[in-house]
Amino acid sequence: MAAPLNTVITGSTSGIGLGIATAFAAKGWNVMLNGFGDAGEIEGVRAGLEDKYGVKVLYNGADMTKPEEIRNLIAEAETAFGQVDVLVNNAGIQHVSPVEDFPEEKWNAIIAINLSSAFHTTKAAFAGMKKRKFGRIINVASAHGLIASPFKSAYVAAKHGIVGFTKTIALEGAEHGVTCNAICPGYVKTPLVEKQIPDTAKARGMTEEEVVHKVILEAQPTKQFVTVEQIGALAIFLCSEDAAQITGAAHQIDGGWVAH
Repeated sequence: MAAPLNTVITGSTSGIGLGIATAFAAKGWNVMLNGFGDAGEIEGVRAGLEDKYGVKVLYNGADMTKPEEIRNLIAEAETAFGQVDVLVNNAGIQHVSPVEDFPEEKWNAIIAINLSSAFHTTKAAFAGMKKRKFGRIINVASAHGLIASPFKSAYVAAKHGIVGFTKTIALEGAEHGVTCNAICPGYVKTPLVEKQIPDTAKARGMTEEEVVHKVILEAQPTKQFVTVEQIGALAIFLCSEDAAQITGAAHQIDGGWVAH
């Protein structure tokens, strides 16, 4: 644990994933970024983290709907870093629609990116972690991995699935020094949330301002968004030796939402 850890974070070019990547780099850990976006902006993020924190930061643009590209992502990280110690499955997309109108291609994409990609990354990294008797797998689920909201059938199904997957991998890694936990954030003001505000407004027949105050923050008793820095700090803790006996758990960081 004294040596820098080598980490892979899917969906880490913005939002929660970038927040976790920044926390890891600040800790002195090497980071493999992944995600879509403008190539120049991504390079700016990569180089900025590397220069600021003096760690190795790489980028792989693997499409999380394509298993072969996912396997190549893990293989590239293992080659570059020597091994993968920490895997954060964060990649996710969203679509908001009543189930009778929900596009099948959106359902398939959400299940592939939000759920199946975590299976493929874990499968690729798990054997090495078991062999070395150390590994930390963190699946970024959601409060929607524990409770539901209307018009989000695919997202809620995928996030419930990732919580179940987390428990299974925790059991498989329990005797090998490999922990697997889920982080279940409430609403975080990320590009994903910003994008779904107008969709939710349309689905509910509300203004966007009403959605923010009466739908999004209404769900969180603190009436505040969760920050990416808070999620990054929790991820750091789950990678620590102090968290070695914490596995198979779904960690709420949701301003009290699920307590309702």
